[in-house]
Amino acid sequence: MSQERDQTLALAGVFQAATLAQQLARRGYEDEVHFETSVRSLFITDAINTASVFGGEAGLMLGLRAMREKLTTGGKQTDLDIARYVLGLTQLGQRLARQNIMSQTVAMELEKIKQTVQRGNGEGLNSVVYEQLAGIYKSTISQLKPKIIVQGEHGYLASPIIVDKVRTVLFAGVRAAFLWNQLGGRRLHLLLRRKQILATVEEILAEAEM
Repeated sequence: MSQERDQTLALAGVFQAATLAQQLARRGYEDEVHFETSVRSLFITDAINTASVFGGEAGLMLGLRAMREKLTTGGKQTDLDIARYVLGLTQLGQRLARQNIMSQTVAMELEKIKQTVQRGNGEGLNSVVYEQLAGIYKSTISQLKPKIIVQGEHGYLASPIIVDKVRTVLFAGVRAAFLWNQLGGRRLHLLLRRKQILATVEEILAEAEM
């Protein structure tokens, strides 16, 4: 798999997390399949390739479509939140990569939760897991700058489970951004290599629709 494709998939993970955060904050619910894919990516540390971090390219369809819309038309006015979240997540992913102690702490805490999930007798992801993941995010990554301010409906953002899910999916977005950074992705690429990225997105989506 080419580096360009790997970078695009990792960046799709960032866009997917941003889209899910917007869905939760604005509507109070999320695309469940892609939400679970993004959350589970937090526990994948020994993937054979970038796609497998997300359970295959099919797990990134929401993010890939969001990327296509943003890179093609700039997105709708109501999607400015997504662009802002993507920018913040890519910055946090880069900053986390420079924080060795924090990165190690995050990895250790994720491993504990991963073991709990694996022992969950089929229960899998649930509100307790989201609360734990949100707690890690709040005590570590959330302390870095820039702070991601989530905009949404007050009624939804007053709900503890929604807040936990938002923090969890932002956590997943930072993980994807961290991976993107490891693969050589840089925020400047979104401007300078926009056409190449869009072409790769279109290629992946076309293959998925065959």
